[in-house]
Amino acid sequence: MIKFLDNKLFRYLSVFLFLNSLILPVKSSSALAAWAINTNGVLELRTKSNTNLKAYFQKANQINGDRFWVDFPGELKNPRTIKGNGPIKEIRLGKPNKGKTRLVIEFKKGTYLKPLTWRLVGLDKNRWRIKLFKPKYTFKKISEGQVVKRIGKIKENQKSIHEKKSDYHYLKLPDVKQNKYSVVIDPGHGGPDPGAIGIGGIRETDVVLEVSKIVKNLLSEKGVKVRLTRKNEVDLDLPPRVSFANKMDADIFVSIHANASRGKRRDINGLETFYYRGWRGRSLAKKIQKEILRVSPGSPDRGVKQGRFYVIKNTRMPAVLVEIGFLTGRLDARRLEKITHRKRLAYAITKGILEYLYKIG
Repeated sequence: MIKFLDNKLFRYLSVFLFLNSLILPVKSSSALAAWAINTNGVLELRTKSNTNLKAYFQKANQINGDRFWVDFPGELKNPRTIKGNGPIKEIRLGKPNKGKTRLVIEFKKGTYLKPLTWRLVGLDKNRWRIKLFKPKYTFKKISEGQVVKRIGKIKENQKSIHEKKSDYHYLKLPDVKQNKYSVVIDPGHGGPDPGAIGIGGIRETDVVLEVSKIVKNLLSEKGVKVRLTRKNEVDLDLPPRVSFANKMDADIFVSIHANASRGKRRDINGLETFYYRGWRGRSLAKKIQKEILRVSPGSPDRGVKQGRFYVIKNTRMPAVLVEIGFLTGRLDARRLEKITHRKRLAYAITKGILEYLYKIG
């Protein structure tokens, strides 16, 4: 365990780890075998056994944000840049000079970091860990390769495949007539309006946008024309969402949201779907509510209800607003922070939509 040194004469802080005197040949492959930046802000590395590492931190300048990088012996074959998320702008893997590999993590400008508290810890002869930041909002894991090799990998993979088939068997999506229907999916909130903020800083805007994009892809594969009211983090008021759907003359409108309880009570969980009026809106709401409950066992059924939300009141087509769980609820939040559950919800919403479209012919 080595702590970063503070030296005001230099613009950067550095850590040098020398576990032994092994130096790989210049022409050897990179000693970096796998890496991952986990959702908790921890960077994990897997290297060749007994590798010497050099780690650095450099403060932001007029061009770049704060940067942390690690140099490894051995030459990288394929330099590349990977887009980040949350506080991370991007990850770059390159060759600073012949026979070396460099992993650079560049943070977005204005990100609050505490490099003087950082410690790069050697877990064993080929694994390392360092806590770089504490996620303020939802952070999606970024990785390449498998940091921890597991015994019995084949059995686990077989089990995973079996479980996946079991999970989605009942979600087999209905077929509808190709290129006949058009649907508008509305991811709630966006931009400066993050919507509900839940346990651990999980944000409604991030969750519903991801679910909405998956729904769009699934519907498109079934030959349904789909448009999103927003595709990224933009500030979008309610009237433009309604106008967008009405101009498109969509067959249905589905607005996706996540809930929060007053006082952020962790004991309040549940799913509910709203419609404004009419049997078509009620039918669509019932079908979606039924499917999202099937993928959320134990989460209370808060029912299908009439609501006067602007986006479902002012659209000219059957419209519903789906609340996929409470970000402030202990049960729902734990599920909603996981991509696997978001995918299940997206499949469920898609199935409800397709069953409705199939029914109306």
